[in-house]
Amino acid sequence: MSIQAPTVLLDGTVLAILDVQDLYGYALTKKVKQHVKISESTMYPVLRRLEKGGEVETYSEPFEGRMRKYYQLTDDGRQHLTNIKRDWQDFSSGINAILGEHK
Repeated sequence: MSIQAPTVLLDGTVLAILDVQDLYGYALTKKVKQHVKISESTMYPVLRRLEKGGEVETYSEPFEGRMRKYYQLTDDGRQHLTNIKRDWQDFSSGINAILGEHK
Protein backbone atom coordinates (compact mmCIF):
# COMPACT_ATOMS: atom_id res chain seq x y z
CA MET A 1 0.00 0.00 0.00
CA SER A 2 1.20 3.47 -0.82
CA ILE A 3 0.66 6.50 1.42
CA GLN A 4 -0.19 9.66 -0.52
CA ALA A 5 1.51 12.82 0.72
CA PRO A 6 -0.95 15.57 1.67
CA THR A 7 -0.62 18.89 -0.14
CA VAL A 8 0.80 20.63 2.91
CA LEU A 9 3.64 18.09 3.16
CA LEU A 10 4.50 18.53 -0.52
CA ASP A 11 4.52 22.29 0.06
CA GLY A 12 6.77 21.83 3.10
CA THR A 13 9.14 19.58 1.17
CA VAL A 14 9.55 22.15 -1.61
CA LEU A 15 9.87 25.06 0.80
CA ALA A 16 12.49 23.22 2.89
CA ILE A 17 14.61 22.50 -0.18
CA LEU A 18 14.32 26.09 -1.39
CA ASP A 19 15.28 27.30 2.09
CA VAL A 20 18.73 25.83 1.37
CA GLN A 21 19.15 27.03 -2.22
CA ASP A 22 17.29 28.44 -5.22
CA LEU A 23 16.65 25.80 -7.88
CA TYR A 24 15.07 25.54 -11.31
CA GLY A 25 12.06 23.24 -11.74
CA TYR A 26 13.75 20.10 -13.01
CA ALA A 27 16.56 20.25 -10.41
CA LEU A 28 14.00 20.84 -7.66
CA THR A 29 11.92 17.89 -8.85
CA LYS A 30 15.01 15.64 -8.85
CA LYS A 31 15.86 16.76 -5.32
CA VAL A 32 12.34 16.03 -4.05
CA LYS A 33 12.35 12.64 -5.82
CA GLN A 34 15.46 11.66 -3.84
CA HIS A 35 13.26 11.62 -0.74
CA VAL A 36 9.63 11.31 -1.85
CA LYS A 37 8.08 9.27 -4.63
CA ILE A 38 6.46 11.96 -6.79
CA SER A 39 5.93 12.63 -10.49
CA GLU A 40 6.96 15.75 -12.37
CA SER A 41 3.30 16.31 -13.25
CA THR A 42 2.60 16.66 -9.52
CA MET A 43 5.46 19.05 -8.83
CA TYR A 44 4.63 21.86 -11.23
CA PRO A 45 1.14 22.48 -9.79
CA VAL A 46 2.77 22.64 -6.34
CA LEU A 47 5.21 25.26 -7.60
CA ARG A 48 2.46 27.28 -9.28
CA ARG A 49 0.35 27.19 -6.10
CA LEU A 50 3.28 28.31 -3.93
CA GLU A 51 4.11 31.09 -6.39
CA LYS A 52 0.49 32.25 -6.54
CA GLY A 53 0.39 32.24 -2.71
CA GLY A 54 3.49 34.42 -2.50
CA GLU A 55 5.57 31.75 -0.79
CA VAL A 56 8.01 31.45 -3.67
CA GLU A 57 9.01 33.84 -6.39
CA THR A 58 10.83 33.25 -9.63
CA TYR A 59 13.64 34.78 -11.60
CA SER A 60 15.31 33.76 -14.86
CA GLU A 61 18.97 33.09 -15.60
CA PRO A 62 20.48 32.31 -19.00
CA PHE A 63 21.67 28.73 -19.51
CA GLU A 64 23.05 27.35 -22.76
CA GLY A 65 21.28 29.89 -24.93
CA ARG A 66 17.93 29.84 -23.16
CA MET A 67 16.43 31.16 -19.97
CA ARG A 68 16.03 28.91 -16.95
CA LYS A 69 13.32 29.74 -14.39
CA TYR A 70 14.53 29.55 -10.78
CA TYR A 71 12.35 29.34 -7.67
CA GLN A 72 13.27 31.29 -4.56
CA LEU A 73 11.73 31.22 -1.08
CA THR A 74 10.07 34.42 0.16
CA ASP A 75 9.67 35.61 3.76
CA ASP A 76 6.05 34.37 3.66
CA GLY A 77 7.37 31.00 2.46
CA ARG A 78 9.83 30.83 5.37
CA GLN A 79 7.02 31.54 7.82
CA HIS A 80 4.81 28.90 6.21
CA LEU A 81 7.71 26.41 6.40
CA THR A 82 8.13 27.14 10.12
CA ASN A 83 4.42 26.47 10.66
CA ILE A 84 4.50 23.24 8.62
CA LYS A 85 7.54 21.99 10.59
CA ARG A 86 5.79 22.68 13.91
CA ASP A 87 2.55 21.03 12.80
CA TRP A 88 4.44 18.04 11.35
CA GLN A 89 6.33 17.53 14.59
CA ASP A 90 3.08 17.45 16.57
CA PHE A 91 1.34 15.15 14.07
CA SER A 92 4.23 12.72 13.56
CA SER A 93 4.83 12.42 17.31
CA GLY A 94 1.20 11.45 17.81
CA ILE A 95 1.18 8.92 14.98
CA ASN A 96 4.50 7.41 16.06
CA ALA A 97 3.16 7.04 19.59
CA ILE A 98 0.04 5.24 18.34
CA LEU A 99 1.87 2.99 15.91
CA GLY A 100 4.50 2.18 18.51
CA GLU A 101 1.80 1.01 20.92
CA HIS A 102 0.79 -1.82 18.61
CA LYS A 103 4.03 -3.78 18.32
